[in-house]
Amino acid sequence: MEKRSGIDAVHNFWEQVWRSPQNFDAIDDLVVEDFVIISGGRRIEGREAFKKWAEDFSATIGNFSSEIVDSFENRDGSRVAATFTITGTNNGAFGTKPDGSPIEMTGIVISAVRDDGMLLSNQVERSAFEMYQRLIAR
Repeated sequence: MEKRSGIDAVHNFWEQVWRSPQNFDAIDDLVVEDFVIISGGRRIEGREAFKKWAEDFSATIGNFSSEIVDSFENRDGSRVAATFTITGTNNGAFGTKPDGSPIEMTGIVISAVRDDGMLLSNQVERSAFEMYQRLIAR
């Protein structure tokens, strides 16, 4: 089995799943069956549960756009940290009224990557609370 760069695996995942056009079916080929994501203090376990979460999250942000800003990996490539930006319009994000107002969030994701490039887990921290405060202040 050829060892892939952890950064290459994370960038490939981001490009296929989160970039326009989003392709949530690509998750089947890029994460392990028992994949875990922790985001907003919530733990989502399993590939199918993650796909549902990703689809639901994306649906709340119209004109969804995302970009990896910076990334680096540990020595063996098994852990990758990446900063990102998400932009779009409010389509009911964080339970707010869908009013089309602009959304811009930043965040960081730490990914565990298997030797073959499959993602094992993501731990995500994002500026969601700050974005929520801006949305309800309008």
